[in-house]
Amino acid sequence: MSVQTQVSVQTQVSVQTQVSVQTQARVRDRFGAVLTASMSVLFVEAVIGTIALIVWEQTRESPGLPYNALGIIFLIVPAPFIAVAGAALGALLSVGVVMPLLVVAGWLGRRFPGREAWWWVPVLAAAGTASPALAVSALMEAGPLAGLGGWLAATAAVAVTALVARRLLLPDRPWLSGGAMFGWVTLYGTLAVVTVGALGVIGLYAGIGYEPPRLSTERVAGTWSDGKGGTLVLTADGRATATRIETFGLDDSFDPVVHECTGAGTWEYDPGTGPWSQEVDVSLDDCPMDTWKVFGSPEHPKLFVYIGDPDSWDLYILRRRD
Repeated sequence: MSVQTQVSVQTQVSVQTQVSVQTQARVRDRFGAVLTASMSVLFVEAVIGTIALIVWEQTRESPGLPYNALGIIFLIVPAPFIAVAGAALGALLSVGVVMPLLVVAGWLGRRFPGREAWWWVPVLAAAGTASPALAVSALMEAGPLAGLGGWLAATAAVAVTALVARRLLLPDRPWLSGGAMFGWVTLYGTLAVVTVGALGVIGLYAGIGYEPPRLSTERVAGTWSDGKGGTLVLTADGRATATRIETFGLDDSFDPVVHECTGAGTWEYDPGTGPWSQEVDVSLDDCPMDTWKVFGSPEHPKLFVYIGDPDSWDLYILRRRD
């Protein structure tokens, strides 16, 4: 082999090697950019979803469980660990769901319409989230409307994330690095979060949030039942009669201990400073009884006391007999 031929072969090998290295570097850069964009969008969606969930919870009938400063500290302390777990989950969803979705959507677009079509992304997202949404709905025993809402929310979350990441794969668009895409997602994501938060605050201020019904001495007077044979009769002249009403204490292990109370006494309604601070104080001769608080609806008011720790969400509820 001549020297010229050897030089030509070496040149071709060198060029091929450089092209291969450049291709691998381009693939790595594109993978990193898509991963960054996907994780960023998923984080923004998680924040918006959390805000929406909080607002939705405020519209539901609730006894208004108290949260003290210690409870807030317990929420703040694990925040860094929650962030790390969220980042790991975002990376897993990006690699295991979003990227395969983009690959399949691109292949289907090139095979059937003959070019990439964006609408394959929401179609595949809807098909892929249908079974998990149905399984979760059945597991949680949710109604059809709640199941449909969960499916649409999951579809929207996956589709929006994939459509944003798809921007990085289009050949006719200027190339954006992962850092640039992260900046754009951060900018528009912050605007979206602020907008959703502001709308939620405005909605709650406008009165979409739940409030207990405002009662009065006349509306409290009557017969209240726990649905298990226990009744509390409150007369308009302030007399109270309990029949098998449950009262609660704590044993040495701080577990609730239930006692049945039957006896007579008096009662008094305290309107407090607002609907959340209403109380019905019942004093019986034969057994101690906690102060009853109010929730429910104007048509179906309820009285309740906490069973054990208020943070346990365990309530003993009396419903008004019509």
